[in-house]
Amino acid sequence: MSSDSPSSSAADSTAAAPEVICVGESMGLVTALGAPLAETETAALGLAGAEGNVAVGLVAAGHTAAWASRLGDDPIGNRISTELARRGVDLWVTTDADAPTGVMFKDPGVESSSVYYYRRGSAASLMGPGFLDAAQLAGVRIVHTTGITPALSASCRAMVDQLFVDARAAGALVSFDVNDRRALWTMQDAAETLARLADAADIAFVGRDEAERIWGTATPAEIRAHLPHCGLLIVKDGDVGATAFRGDDEPVFVPAPLVDVVEPVGAGDAFASGFLAATLDGADLADRLSAGHAAAALVLTTHGDLPPLI
Repeated sequence: MSSDSPSSSAADSTAAAPEVICVGESMGLVTALGAPLAETETAALGLAGAEGNVAVGLVAAGHTAAWASRLGDDPIGNRISTELARRGVDLWVTTDADAPTGVMFKDPGVESSSVYYYRRGSAASLMGPGFLDAAQLAGVRIVHTTGITPALSASCRAMVDQLFVDARAAGALVSFDVNDRRALWTMQDAAETLARLADAADIAFVGRDEAERIWGTATPAEIRAHLPHCGLLIVKDGDVGATAFRGDDEPVFVPAPLVDVVEPVGAGDAFASGFLAATLDGADLADRLSAGHAAAALVLTTHGDLPPLI
């Protein structure tokens, strides 16, 4: 049996609310070592999940952040919660005895890595409207989620729609990273849902390449025209740089620093965490973009989604 709402410090009225709440799935990550996945006899076990990554990055930058999700009552779920807690993330988690924690396998390649998801029917995919509500979000400054979450299930999609409403009712900004995962849903569903949510967000992040893939928008200006209502739109263009669009102001562009890339996985989540941390600090747009680049560079120069603890 599972409870209907997450257990957390939010249930304690005396506890201070975290500055940011990140809502989405984290999974066990199995990475083949020394040989392709079909041949290897050794592998590393870690964790992966965009929203959890952002929460970790925010804490590393000196802010308070919580991660809200559902986990199976299993060793993988225990490993995820233990690691996020070890990194200082507050856990707003429901444990489900009847549904498993999701798992993904990574098959590293020379040019790029292939990933294989085993998350259908996972505990996190069973999130639905009411998982979090406005009362639980009281005092939170930013609510962050990604386009992965509505792709998990129809109930998750409805949950994200309600989350936008409840976050605003609680006085929080809504942050949304498009983060399209092709394997999780059809192109039509992705294009329609991701555009609707990104356009409704207070802060939205999107990669120029993924925007071109799902919407056919080839330039930052075309992406802005496709998402005209987003309060603050951040278009990331890999090693070129990132552009911020806010209202009728002139776009702000900051080039990406030169980095010797070890692995690109997790860089987008790190960028979001750096940008949001600088937003909480009251930095101007150029400095926020620079903070995003700096956080991404740290992850680009390491293996795995998360930098090592120092």
